[in-house]
Amino acid sequence: MTVRVKFCGITHPDDARAAVDAGADLIGLNFVPGTPRFLQLADAEAIAEAVAGAVERVAIFRDADAHDIERVLRRIEVERVQLHGDEPEEEVEAIELPTIKALRGADEEAAARYPGSILLLDHPTEGGGRGQSWKWSDAGVLIAHGYDVILAGGLDPESVQAAIEGVGDVLPWGVDVATGVEGEGRRKDVAKMRAFVEAVRRAEVGE
Repeated sequence: MTVRVKFCGITHPDDARAAVDAGADLIGLNFVPGTPRFLQLADAEAIAEAVAGAVERVAIFRDADAHDIERVLRRIEVERVQLHGDEPEEEVEAIELPTIKALRGADEEAAARYPGSILLLDHPTEGGGRGQSWKWSDAGVLIAHGYDVILAGGLDPESVQAAIEGVGDVLPWGVDVATGVEGEGRRKDVAKMRAFVEAVRRAEVGE
């Protein structure tokens, strides 16, 4: 099994292309107003087009109105939708594309509400996009119960291998990073992205 690597919060087409070159499996495009990596539609369209067919593109929303989600998806071609708020199960299931549902920590009760989604487990209290570490090994319970899990929250090239190895014998579906591979101005650092992917691949084979 290969652990998928998702570089989230891509803000420039060059960063998207660099992510692909580094070995990314998915990139995240942020449509949450008021957040540091929020994209205008024209910018998101340029990023999505720059890597069309080369990587899975994920549109990220938080407690967005269904019409706002539809407006973005009509304009921007993506392969998945990630929901990062308190969206009820019926709203998640109404989305036609495959979904990723973000949860705060390894919440078994919350996980059971979203059986059709891949679960992104972030910091239990800080939430997404802040680069805060947490006890990633807690995710092992959900992975052992058969959930497809993406580890997130405070990961970087130095910590991701230990995070993957800490969840147990079954590998997570993927890992997600934004802050941990950034340089100045929320731009992605090419060397950090490559180092992150290399660390993930080492973890897969137990090096």
